[in-house]
Amino acid sequence: MKVKTYKEDFAGRPLLVEIGRLAGQANGSCRVQYGESTVLVTATMSEREKDADYFPLSVDYEEKYYAAGKIKGSRWIKRETRPSDEAILTGRLIDRSIRPRFDHNIRNEVQIVPTVLTFDSINDPDIPALFGASLALMISDIPFDGPISAVRVGRVDGKLIANPTYEERPKSDFDIVVAGTANKINMIEAGAKIVPEKDIAEAVEYGFKELQKLNKLQEKIAEEIGTAKKTLNIFAHDEALKKMVSDFVAPKLEKVLYTPHKQAYVEGLKKTQAELGEYLSTQFTGHPELDKKIKEANLIFEEEIDRIVHKNILEGEKRPDGRKIDELRAISAEIAVLPHSHGTGLFQRGTTQALSSLTLAAPGMEQWIETMEINLTKKRFMHHYVFPPFSVGEVGRIGFTGRREIGHGALAERALEPLIPSKEEFPYTIRVVSEILSSNGSSSMASVCGASLAMMDGGVPIKAPAAGIAMGLMFEPPSPKASEGQAPKYKILTDIQGPEDHHGDMDMKVAGTRDGITAMQMDVKVEGIGIEVLEKVLAQTKQARLEILEQMSKAISTPRPELSVYAPRVKIIKINPEKIRTVIGPQGKVINEIIDKTGVQIDIEDDGSVFITSIDPEGMGKAIKWIEELTYEAKPGDEFKGQVTRLMDFGAFVEFKPGQEGMVHVSEIAGEHIRRPADILKLGQVVHVWVKNIDEYGRINLTMRSRNN
Repeated sequence: MKVKTYKEDFAGRPLLVEIGRLAGQANGSCRVQYGESTVLVTATMSEREKDADYFPLSVDYEEKYYAAGKIKGSRWIKRETRPSDEAILTGRLIDRSIRPRFDHNIRNEVQIVPTVLTFDSINDPDIPALFGASLALMISDIPFDGPISAVRVGRVDGKLIANPTYEERPKSDFDIVVAGTANKINMIEAGAKIVPEKDIAEAVEYGFKELQKLNKLQEKIAEEIGTAKKTLNIFAHDEALKKMVSDFVAPKLEKVLYTPHKQAYVEGLKKTQAELGEYLSTQFTGHPELDKKIKEANLIFEEEIDRIVHKNILEGEKRPDGRKIDELRAISAEIAVLPHSHGTGLFQRGTTQALSSLTLAAPGMEQWIETMEINLTKKRFMHHYVFPPFSVGEVGRIGFTGRREIGHGALAERALEPLIPSKEEFPYTIRVVSEILSSNGSSSMASVCGASLAMMDGGVPIKAPAAGIAMGLMFEPPSPKASEGQAPKYKILTDIQGPEDHHGDMDMKVAGTRDGITAMQMDVKVEGIGIEVLEKVLAQTKQARLEILEQMSKAISTPRPELSVYAPRVKIIKINPEKIRTVIGPQGKVINEIIDKTGVQIDIEDDGSVFITSIDPEGMGKAIKWIEELTYEAKPGDEFKGQVTRLMDFGAFVEFKPGQEGMVHVSEIAGEHIRRPADILKLGQVVHVWVKNIDEYGRINLTMRSRNN
């Protein structure tokens, strides 16, 4: 294929697309360069269908350390191994954007591999990677209803900007990634510093308009060099079987789906599905493909649930558990539920239950992070989300952190991060672990609530508590016979669970305080939503969030004034940075001696801040006194008892503080004249001295003569 190059200016930086030079055996490939950050994206599809009941799409985002001019930081391993959390999150972001634009009945495996080739430390590769994923699919023979593009939106000094640089992003009020088609917004990922809903909606609308330039570029390229799409064996139901299943299960499901309790609901579905299997076994006795028929019937069973749930909500606002469309499930919030804890919060909404536990530690326990994009840095707040199989009544593998757990944990962490006090105000490393003990919708948002409770229980002076809620959408597109311009029918649902979560058309999670949003994530199964729907959803989420925060305030409204008795205490003292070497000592001898003899943990920063952490007040007091002695800076007139360490012809050296000594000139040893210091002093002798002066070179001159002389 002849190499084709396309150039555009986007958000003030050059965007270059090259096709036909690299990865020619993939179904579709392109190299996308934004600034000097470059991503190679390939799209490949298997020849044969996979024996699966879902569309097998995978996105593997590959970070290469060479792209940033780095060698992997591990002492022993010098090559890329498992993907970083950041790479996993970027892969999820791309997957969530493109997946809705495939026919979900495709059974051929499709794999998207964005590989970062260069990283300029200015432009994040995630936006060009998503663009490249869509473009690679558009120009390939893989059936794909694109294009999809994305843009990052920030606001610096009150001005909205597209694709802010790494330098600009810390200054921004929010970090929002918006993806969409030519008509609809289909993915949002956002973190914000407590920003009102209207500002978030305005930013999303701005981003949606900006990304259309990228969609048009994709359409132009695909029109010029795109390949005809393959005709696949798209899975389709046997219509006779579909009617048979529907006739049998529809009356039963109408009753089962509207069982208010999850356990009864789950058992009812299992029973109905088992009865369906028995019924089909009698209908197809001796049929050579009975197992295949039952397998297909189970898919139809799921679709029937989808149809019933949609129909009843859209036509009568009838939800499975009987709630109004804007009504929350029953909420309970507790604190201090575990003994011997730094802080705990137990939050339950319906049958979704999150137990969050706080751990406070010394500043030195900060997590060191280094990725392709991030230079070696420290992270002092961590939120980890744990989703054990028993939370949904299943048996499964324990201990493996999956992509879902990483994604949900990161979302909750993003929601809580703006609330964390500064290190100067609260010099602790903070970790919260949210254990999902029972799940029936919106467990990530329950962990936001539980973590807020745990931190307040533990005395962390957070700026405000945060709560989160998951919103859903039931959507019915206009019929083919509908008049042009007729709006689709939809209902917005507050606090989705069970079948609403699984069979709904949108999942939007929003977290924040009483004053604004701190995090948001939106995925859809349809083409997307318009800005008017987004505004309505955000208004409904605010109402729900305020209700949740009110319930949480009944357990605890403000952080406790004191830390748990089981939490360590941290004291900060300031020393002259030039004295840091004195405290550490040769090969760490001095600082290790202090730690061994007092039981404290000591962390020293380059500015002379010394953090002393201990659960023992006595040990902490000893360590502080020791360091203060080591770093004491003498002043003229200060009085000490010191020990003679050296005798010279011209004077004697006296150690007046550990590691600190000054000189007593021979003329300052006695009131009368002496020839040599050794005439009246001995090594090791304890003497009374005063600081006479400190010369321009920092040398301390002492005197043993009476103050009156």
